[in-house]
Amino acid sequence: MGRGSHRWISWLEERYGKAGPIVDLFIKKSVPIHKHSLWYYLGGMTLFFFGIQVVTGCLLLLYYRPSAEEAFESVRYIMTEVPYGWLIRSLHAWSANLMIAFLMIHMFSTFFLKAYRKPRELTWVSGALLLFLALGFGFTGYLLPWNELAYFATKVGTEIAGAVPVIGRFLVRFLRGGEEVTGATLTRLFGFHVTVLPALMVLVLGFHLAVVQLQGMSIPPSVERDPRGVREMPFFPNFLLRDMVGWLTAFGLLVALAAIRPWELGTKADPLVPAPPGIRPEWYFLFMFQALKLVPARILFWEGEAVAVSVFGLAALLWLLVPFLDRRSSEGQPSPIFTAVGILVVAFMLSMTVLSLFWPATE
Repeated sequence: MGRGSHRWISWLEERYGKAGPIVDLFIKKSVPIHKHSLWYYLGGMTLFFFGIQVVTGCLLLLYYRPSAEEAFESVRYIMTEVPYGWLIRSLHAWSANLMIAFLMIHMFSTFFLKAYRKPRELTWVSGALLLFLALGFGFTGYLLPWNELAYFATKVGTEIAGAVPVIGRFLVRFLRGGEEVTGATLTRLFGFHVTVLPALMVLVLGFHLAVVQLQGMSIPPSVERDPRGVREMPFFPNFLLRDMVGWLTAFGLLVALAAIRPWELGTKADPLVPAPPGIRPEWYFLFMFQALKLVPARILFWEGEAVAVSVFGLAALLWLLVPFLDRRSSEGQPSPIFTAVGILVVAFMLSMTVLSLFWPATE
């Protein structure tokens, strides 16, 4: 480590002596080097896209007006009148999709590398909660432009919530702010999008980053069993500089997407007109959307959609509890059953998503 690094460390310790342990943790942290090390960068990439979301979201808030009468016009004003407003909105939309994509890849790579095993159970749980919160951001933010596609997609999405047994009708009214998708729905989802979900995200993300720093990077079981041992490199500056190269590459890709394929606004929502053909949710909800379309109307004595929604809810709960269910991995043993289940889950999600692209959106 260079003299410059020691200089700023001494500067910090001279003024904030009690921060010494935190600085030591940051400086002394190391990262394992092995054939799976590439997956370590996905978490930082996801965090980078979340940072883009925060910055661009704050800029959009300066002009956005959360009401059915003004939302669409305010977004159009951002895109046509505000300098580089169209670029900021496109960056916000594309980074949201890339954040969820990298978060999903990060989650599944963590699953297949068994990084959830003891003592990192809470790291997995907090990561799964971050995925659920990111999907919540996607759902609540979709309606905010108040365009035709977002309006009817939100109507379909909230109707699916109504299929939840026992509390379905309550969930619909809670999400919509009434019986129908109206301006009250827009205001309510806006509140979730900019206050409730960010607060929860900061709390869970802070905990997730803290436990990752305290426990370090997980080493896959196959690498742990290697008699040659595992090499390591310092987190600062070696790993951090590599992480920043990935961020710069991601930022270049993000800017290229935003400039070449600006996010379209569409036409203003009109609740009085029928839904246009081809209404689908965003890509990360397509597998559930398509699966619900394939479920029969009745399964024994229950409504098919209610059964399917209950199964998805149970699957989310089991996914959250994976570290406590996979006892073999927690004991350092291979768990082929859980690996096979993970492969089936990925295959199901991909097949349903691809099928939805060729299946008629409306029947």
